[in-house]
Amino acid sequence: MTRSFCDFHCHLVPGVDDGSRTLEESLHSIDRMLSAGVTRVITTPHFPASRVEHHGFRTYMAFVDGRWNSIREAVGRDYPDLDFRRGLEVRLDTPSPDLSDPRLRLGGSDFVLVEWPGFMAPPDGAERLARLVDAGHRPIVAHPERYGGIDEDLEALRAWKEAGAFLQGNYGSLAGQNGTRARRLIFRMLEAGLLDYFSSDFHGRPEYVFYLHRGARELTRRGGGGHLDLLGKVNPARLFEGKPPLKVPPLVVEAPVMRMLQGFLE
Repeated sequence: MTRSFCDFHCHLVPGVDDGSRTLEESLHSIDRMLSAGVTRVITTPHFPASRVEHHGFRTYMAFVDGRWNSIREAVGRDYPDLDFRRGLEVRLDTPSPDLSDPRLRLGGSDFVLVEWPGFMAPPDGAERLARLVDAGHRPIVAHPERYGGIDEDLEALRAWKEAGAFLQGNYGSLAGQNGTRARRLIFRMLEAGLLDYFSSDFHGRPEYVFYLHRGARELTRRGGGGHLDLLGKVNPARLFEGKPPLKVPPLVVEAPVMRMLQGFLE
């Protein structure tokens, strides 16, 4: 059976962050994702964890709820076969956030998508993630290849995983969307067997590229077709089912000379 892609990191709720601005843009973006082979989506607006402690939290979430309901109803009408759920990309701008509200997590599960403020990995990142795990959550760190403060030895990422977190890379980083450093780091993570998932981080506007196929081609070109299946289809599908990811083996990148010889023989 051919598996389909599942995407749990994208910004499609209209008018709440730097993703889709209108309902029309959201639906256009969903159409593009379905055309690329995505059949299950959790959309994740940006959200600072410190807002939970603010007196305006309920008002803000009521605003997000209204925008979510507008896209949910439209998707149900226009794309009835799409498994479409909500979550948030939670910015960990407070040491011990309260994530008890199910709307803060992915599809109401105990998985929570988190990002670091200022695109900088904090020195106490492992401790912060461990506190989330102790609170009963399963944190997934979004796009670790994009953070400053990550050394080439990837020790910080190993510490995050030892604390109980999972790691989600972006398809765009495979294809160079986020620069040469992010591209180099994401392949180092693959070679070290540290990544658990791929998602798009698609910001849902017509002028933006949806990088799934570009990233998939680059990974396959480097001998990672099986990793694409595991990271982009199998493990994200398990998340939708509330299950932890399967372990992903290290990627053995094919040498350029070997790829050239294979192409010649073919």
